[in-house]
Amino acid sequence: MTTDLVAVQHTMAENDCCKKGPGYAFPLDAMSGPRETLLYVTCFYTGTGRQKADYLATVDVDPSSPTYSKVVHRLRMPYVGDELHHSGWNACSSCHADPLAARRFLVLPCLLSGRIYVTDIQKDLKAPTLHKVIEPHDIIEKTGLGYPHTAHCLASGDIMVSCLGDKEGNAQGSGFLLLDSNFNVKGRWEKAGHSPLFGYDFWYQPRHKIMISSSFGAPAAFTKGFDLQHVSDGLYGRHLHIYSWPEGELKQTLDLGNAGLIPLEIRFLHNPNKDTGFVGCALGSNVVRFFKNSDGSWDHENWILPEMPSATVFVLISLDDRFLYLSNWFHGDIRQYNIQDPANPKLTGQVWLGGLIQKGSPVVAEAEDGTTFQIDVLEVQFYPEVVEKGGHMLQIDVDTEKGGLAINPNFYVDFGPEPDGPSLAHEIRYPAKYSEVISLAPLEHLSFLEKKIATENNKYS
Repeated sequence: MTTDLVAVQHTMAENDCCKKGPGYAFPLDAMSGPRETLLYVTCFYTGTGRQKADYLATVDVDPSSPTYSKVVHRLRMPYVGDELHHSGWNACSSCHADPLAARRFLVLPCLLSGRIYVTDIQKDLKAPTLHKVIEPHDIIEKTGLGYPHTAHCLASGDIMVSCLGDKEGNAQGSGFLLLDSNFNVKGRWEKAGHSPLFGYDFWYQPRHKIMISSSFGAPAAFTKGFDLQHVSDGLYGRHLHIYSWPEGELKQTLDLGNAGLIPLEIRFLHNPNKDTGFVGCALGSNVVRFFKNSDGSWDHENWILPEMPSATVFVLISLDDRFLYLSNWFHGDIRQYNIQDPANPKLTGQVWLGGLIQKGSPVVAEAEDGTTFQIDVLEVQFYPEVVEKGGHMLQIDVDTEKGGLAINPNFYVDFGPEPDGPSLAHEIRYPAKYSEVISLAPLEHLSFLEKKIATENNKYS
């Protein structure tokens, strides 16, 4: 534990000793919190050929439970063709100082239909209910925004949602939607004329008075299937957008170059004093570190991962800021890096869950000495089989002291034999005090639209 983080924690604990809102006063408290017993995962049918409604699945993750490693509830949405994607709570640790705030509602933006569902977990954690449907025409009429993606709660009680385009699917119409605490559309967060070039994920860092957002692509392009020509035509992003917080003025745009094509999830270090974060770039197969300069401007530098395209699609940072985890979807591996020196990451753990380098594949990897190799992996589906047979969920056990990863042989959820047919599971949320997203196996983390990118990119690897 670093000295400055200890100081931050003591200050926050003194200020918040009598106030207990959702979450924790500081991240390290969450590491000693109770073990989660349930999780929620969005499941969808887009691109599978099955005209069924998406649903929110509840999975039992309590090893002592008779239904451990099973789906114990499914909340089906009222419409077909939504594509449930990311999710976010109405209140989180940013509202910890507010004793009236409660983590009760899980917000589910729908990438394709433009709807936003709000689910309620108050009556029964195992069986969420549908609380409200925000229809796309209400969002479009008041903001012009479409294709909602990432939802984050704010300390004000509002919910902020990134949107990837306008109703026609033009990227220049992207921006940030604000919902009030009753899930009414308030308007756009960013100031007029300060929309990003492209939309995807975002996160804010109040102590540095900034918000940073990432770039995917124009919905008019990616909803038709991935085409490399669209990359050349400038229809996919490679930028990070630096906004003033909470004013919503676009202050700086970082061009990550070709090595930073399609930057996805934004991850700051958890220490609120730190001015460093990371983003995984799917098409660039790269991880970018971004940081603040002494003059207050922001800059970036690349990690250079193996030359074969890996589709780096997910990045996560441990609560103590020691480790970064990433998912290489093409390669089929999940990696753990020690980032105590953020500029010099060290590989400390790696597990293989499928991908193109597995034994029997026509693809081989080349080691530094020139020899080639393939990997023995679990028998799990890879794209396109995952679309036909359904996704699955695995658990990766982590050595949080020395580093290291291992697949838990006792946990496996198969979404193939689902009641409405095989479904594709995407993002996970815990209903515990400190909600932290975890990654699925790399071969099924991507949505169907993102899988199209991965498959098409493979043709040119």
